Amino acid sequence: MSSSLNLKRHPFHIVDASPWPFFATLGVLATTMGLVLYMHGYEGGEYVLSGGLLTVCFILYAWFRDVSREGTYQGHHTNAVQKGLKVGMLLFIFTEVMFFSAFFWGYFHASLAPNLEIGSIWPPMGIQPFNAWDVPFVNTLILLLSGATVTWSHHSMIHGNRIQCITGLILTLILATGFTALQGYEYLEAPFSIADGIYGSSFFMATGFHGFHVIVGSIFLLVCLIREFKYHFTTTHHVGFEAAAWYWHFVDVVWLFLFVSIYWWGGA
Repeated sequence: MSSSLNLKRHPFHIVDASPWPFFATLGVLATTMGLVLYMHGYEGGEYVLSGGLLTVCFILYAWFRDVSREGTYQGHHTNAVQKGLKVGMLLFIFTEVMFFSAFFWGYFHASLAPNLEIGSIWPPMGIQPFNAWDVPFVNTLILLLSGATVTWSHHSMIHGNRIQCITGLILTLILATGFTALQGYEYLEAPFSIADGIYGSSFFMATGFHGFHVIVGSIFLLVCLIREFKYHFTTTHHVGFEAAAWYWHFVDVVWLFLFVSIYWWGGA
């Protein structure tokens, strides 16, 4: 009688109690407080910031490890659960679109009608913008190529070609590393800084957060590569990889908007 009562009668995953949401909250709180303390020069702020970041990184590892274990070894990720995870990822990407929309809104608000304080011109007086057809154009080609390689990897996984799937992922990670290195070089050689008025703050906030998303996406794909080596994915069960591929395509599209609006149009 008891066994029949315990029989699962639905396709959904009722997750077990987990400590990670609580500790993730503490880690984010410590990171925020530490960043504020550090930026205002309080003693010990850097230690609070470092502790918060380390806590967040550990929680992310432990939490996603548990999710991978539930889907790969415990069989909790049924078709219904996979559908819910995909919808959740799409909603997350939508929030990221709104996040970057705020930067584009601020940039166009300042550039389409420049104030008298910046000389009523865009770029403002004294600002030497980047040549869009130099490093930015090379990075555009790199990201577009990486979008092609991750798509190749995804289709190879669907068709059961494991070697091509791994090759595509490795090529994508190499291209992502090259993009990050070139952007770092561009920042080092920049003729202006984030403190140079509205142009500097708009440029570095928009491109800097995009660079951060590239790093996050690279880690996402690296985890997928490790999981593929461990035979975690099948031709029909690879939600984690699909989420990473969607996220990477989102990063590609955002960069295209950045290149056209900030590098090309804004620097013309």
